[in-house]
Amino acid sequence: MRRLCVHTITTKPLSLEECLVEFPKRGVSGITIWRQALEGRDLGAVARQTREAGLDVVSLCRGGFFPAATATGRQAAIDDNLKAIEQAHAIGAPLIVLVCGAVPGQPLVESRKQITDGIAAVLPAAEKAGVKLAIEPLHPMYADDRSAVNTMRQAHEICDALGSPKSVGIAVDVYHVWWDPELKEQIDHAGKTGRLHAFHICDWRTPTIDLLNDRGLMGEGCINIREISDWVDATGFTGHREVEIFSNRLWSGDQREFLEKIAASYAQLYA
Repeated sequence: MRRLCVHTITTKPLSLEECLVEFPKRGVSGITIWRQALEGRDLGAVARQTREAGLDVVSLCRGGFFPAATATGRQAAIDDNLKAIEQAHAIGAPLIVLVCGAVPGQPLVESRKQITDGIAAVLPAAEKAGVKLAIEPLHPMYADDRSAVNTMRQAHEICDALGSPKSVGIAVDVYHVWWDPELKEQIDHAGKTGRLHAFHICDWRTPTIDLLNDRGLMGEGCINIREISDWVDATGFTGHREVEIFSNRLWSGDQREFLEKIAASYAQLYA
């Protein structure tokens, strides 16, 4: 399972140290570290401990949230993203996933402009640090306050507006884009343009009882995960398949048992 990556948020009750111990036991080869797991830590030590655990640092989550109603708010977001770039460089993460943000009541077109401007403002620092940025389109149910970028087409448009720098691409999360009738076409385009930077997997439970924290383990829902995964691989993408699950239900249980289920589900999905 050399391509299996698990996000620290997936097993949120575990400390980072526990993740570094428990992930490799289940055949996990990659880890995506969420920024709250870095609070108060020596970043150099985190990089060393992750290497010693035999885990690849796949990415840092998350940057973004660029739109704001005021110039002061937009500058604060830029400053926070510059800090994220420093963190990513320090822990050896080659990529930052951007949850781009939105402002309730602000036209989505304006929010997308502010997102584009925000990425442009931090891009020189990212390029200097050797850190890529991945725009993650979020499901339209989050368009009010979490992200004005809701389709891969919109993410491609932002990349185009930025001049298509190689350091800016797209993170494909099946939870957010599985419904899109253009999905295969947009994945193909991401492959051709070199923009397919990350691939996240989980499932959509029916009925969904919480719009944020009720994701399912692969196989628990209705997403055509393997088909989408095959489209991604057909582009030449050979990166990790990142398990990113927000679930109050799964967080409430034994996280080591949950990791066993993740490994078994992954093995069945890619048998």
